[in-house]
Amino acid sequence: MPELPEVESVRRQLDPLLAGRVVERTWFDDHPAHRFHAIGDLDGQRLVRVDRRGKYLVCPLAPGPHAAVALPRDTMLVLHLGMTGSFRLRGPGDPTDPHVRFQAWLDDDRRLDFRDPRRFGRVSVVRPDEVAEVVPTLARLGPEPLSDDFTLDGFAADLAATRSPVKVALLNQRLVAGVGNIYADEALWRARINPHARRVGRDRAARLHRAVRDVLAEAISREGTTFRDYQMVNGQSGRNADFLQAYGQAELPCQRCGTPMSHVVLGGRGTTYCRTCQT
Repeated sequence: MPELPEVESVRRQLDPLLAGRVVERTWFDDHPAHRFHAIGDLDGQRLVRVDRRGKYLVCPLAPGPHAAVALPRDTMLVLHLGMTGSFRLRGPGDPTDPHVRFQAWLDDDRRLDFRDPRRFGRVSVVRPDEVAEVVPTLARLGPEPLSDDFTLDGFAADLAATRSPVKVALLNQRLVAGVGNIYADEALWRARINPHARRVGRDRAARLHRAVRDVLAEAISREGTTFRDYQMVNGQSGRNADFLQAYGQAELPCQRCGTPMSHVVLGGRGTTYCRTCQT
């Protein structure tokens, strides 16, 4: 599933294409998953910009000249790529891929298509008083890891308060937003911390805090990690897969000490780490 670097890379391409555009009409295919919410309210609304929060794309809305519904202030369009979601901007008359689940026709004669073969993505128009109900994960997100809100003091305190394995704690989105399985493995390897560890002191928390920031920033600079499905708006794949040092490296020599990398299931997620130099 796309994580923060992949979603941020999509955001950077979508924002200059969508910011300020008015949605003239929409279409969606909700069968059978019911992963779309209040889509009709989007008709006539202006997309102010494309932001990101964790693994979500968030577009603040403002009324266009012919808005179908008067929406409360701070209403937003929330987009989640799921496992196989991708966006494309199409011109007039361009054909529709059979796996497209959502379309928005814009006031510049282009069409935004959301393609999602496995149907795990979500598109929702969310009023400010219904965020916790419609997108509960978004309502509970921790600080953005590349922002000033992600402080070492807060991170170390949160790690000290949890009794979960550190890998599981990183994935729950409350300690830090946007870190998924790939970048949790990468950060723990870089910080030399065993993913099973349940007690992480101040010194190791500082190493992990820096590692989370570094691996995410580096992955963003390479426009994310593509194994199969993830693509940006321009159809290109991310370039970070060749730089991974832990995720997907099971049985290969650790790039630091040469020990074969181990693979276990932790908290229901595959986890790769080095038994020798991650302690």
